[in-house]
Amino acid sequence: MQREKVVIVGSGPAGLTAALYTARAQLNPLVLVGPQLGGQAGITHEIENYPGFPEGVGGAELVERMRAQAERFGTRYVYSSLVEADFSQRPFYLKDDVGQEYLADSVIITSGASPRKLGVKGEEELTGYGVSYCGTCDGFFFRGKDIVVVGGGDSALEEGIFLTRFANKVEIIHRRDELRAGAILQKRAFENEKISFIWNTVVEEIIAGESGTVEKVRLRNVKTNEVWEHPTQGVFIFIGHEPNNHPYLGQITMEDGYIITDQYMRTNIEGVFAAGEIQDPIYRQVATSVGQGTAAAMSLERWLSAKEAEEAEKTEQVEQ
Repeated sequence: MQREKVVIVGSGPAGLTAALYTARAQLNPLVLVGPQLGGQAGITHEIENYPGFPEGVGGAELVERMRAQAERFGTRYVYSSLVEADFSQRPFYLKDDVGQEYLADSVIITSGASPRKLGVKGEEELTGYGVSYCGTCDGFFFRGKDIVVVGGGDSALEEGIFLTRFANKVEIIHRRDELRAGAILQKRAFENEKISFIWNTVVEEIIAGESGTVEKVRLRNVKTNEVWEHPTQGVFIFIGHEPNNHPYLGQITMEDGYIITDQYMRTNIEGVFAAGEIQDPIYRQVATSVGQGTAAAMSLERWLSAKEAEEAEKTEQVEQ
């Protein structure tokens, strides 16, 4: 079984930053990349609010730069996902989805969050057949088509605006009569001639046509309860995220599914730290995740140094 000094779970901005800092501290970190290098940032078309990039930067490009920088100082990457963790004793036990087992002296959890589902009839069956949670990934396949975007926050508008590059028409369905997105994004969306809005409305069903792909959605007005079928060729869903917390349930203290950390990014388990969206349901920005990854790595390095000093002192006392 492979023993590691530092294992970082996840490869979003928090994980890659933690990898950079622990690698520069000569801790030789191992990163379990997860299902997507860079997490949500890696599939974001353009990031305009990360310092140092006045013209914006593609999410994939930014993530690749982070990955290469951490690798330069000795970070190693395994392209697998964590499926099992036992933090009841040190070294900690970890197992990934290809069956590889690890013993880790310390862990930084940066496994992020995944898109939240609507939970309506037809959604699961039609995912990949007209239902998507990533405009950057799938927008190309909807060239010249009429599509709907579900949501009213920053992600919904960012992706909706991006999708106008391909789609003929983008209708944004929102359960309220005003958006939660930032003012600049709202202005861009309202001024985009390809975008229109369906207010006070929820999706109750996604319906396929004879071809087996999305043909229409069943909608309901939340104020009048009017129900109708609305034709569309694609449904893009951006209604928030759920923390990827499954391997840690019952071991690490959480609130609403998000890991609780202190100001040093420590969890309730000594030697286990967390950073990024797995512990941050509020800010969820690349810049904040980078800061949290930095703090987690620095706290871990100091903790490991203190532990090694304690063990060295014990060994010295025994030898005397």
